[in-house]
Amino acid sequence: NVAEANRDILFVGTKKQAQDIVREAAGRCDCSYVNQRWLGGLLTNFPVVRASVEKLIELDEMREDGRWDLLSKKEQSRMEKHYKKLAKNLGGIRKMTQLPGAIFVIDSAKEGIAIFEARKLSIPVIAVVDTNGDPEDADYPIPGNDDAVRAIELFTSKVAEAVTEGRRSRVDKELETAKRTEASEAAGAEPEEA
Repeated sequence: NVAEANRDILFVGTKKQAQDIVREAAGRCDCSYVNQRWLGGLLTNFPVVRASVEKLIELDEMREDGRWDLLSKKEQSRMEKHYKKLAKNLGGIRKMTQLPGAIFVIDSAKEGIAIFEARKLSIPVIAVVDTNGDPEDADYPIPGNDDAVRAIELFTSKVAEAVTEGRRSRVDKELETAKRTEASEAAGAEPEEA
């Protein structure tokens, strides 16, 4: 429903075995993700975080259009360090221009700060809850093993499929509405011509 409403779903999985899986699944459904570490205030202080993302995008543009090469070697080295740090921590949320419609969390115990921030902002939380987690923390708890690679792959792929399906449904509804509008306009125009 969130994807159908054209809202982004933020994938969160920072534990070692989930990092690559989360990046790939979010990439498949064109969603934002956090797979390195949760930056405190990512949601609650979003305008400041967004400014850092804008800086990352600006550095990308500098590399593409040649402005990067005009800098001195020392300045390039300093900027390269800054760029790598930003890309590592904020690369997954580069496309996120507004707060997400929901967050999907792999380990509810490890990602407590992310869940806390989402709950504070009334953002729905979908979380894989293991035996060490509290199902009350998530709006939509998914009981399961959050340590096994295959389990993480299963959960993230199903969420990615749901997002893709929701977006496809929205596009289908928009096309159907456009066809109805076009048909009613054509039917309304015919008597006037006659």
